[in-house]
Amino acid sequence: MTKLTKNRFVISKSLIGKNAVITFTNKKGETYTYDHDAIYSACQEKFETMQCFQQYGNYTNSNKLPKFVQLVQEQLELVNGTSKNSV
Repeated sequence: MTKLTKNRFVISKSLIGKNAVITFTNKKGETYTYDHDAIYSACQEKFETMQCFQQYGNYTNSNKLPKFVQLVQEQLELVNGTSKNSV
């Protein structure tokens, strides 16, 4: 597992399959940790159809976890019994 610290939420083609766990803190001081590959796998179709992902090879959000990612995170937490704000 590769642990990375970023200043925003990011899903990147270059990180797919790298087993990366990413932690980011937004401008409000809220910290989130997520499994890059788990989020990508759960939302692959959505990411692959996004223009930014097709053009630049990544999707970012500097303010928070996107709503669709929050929903996936909640589902994974129920299955895995992990803590809030981490996937």
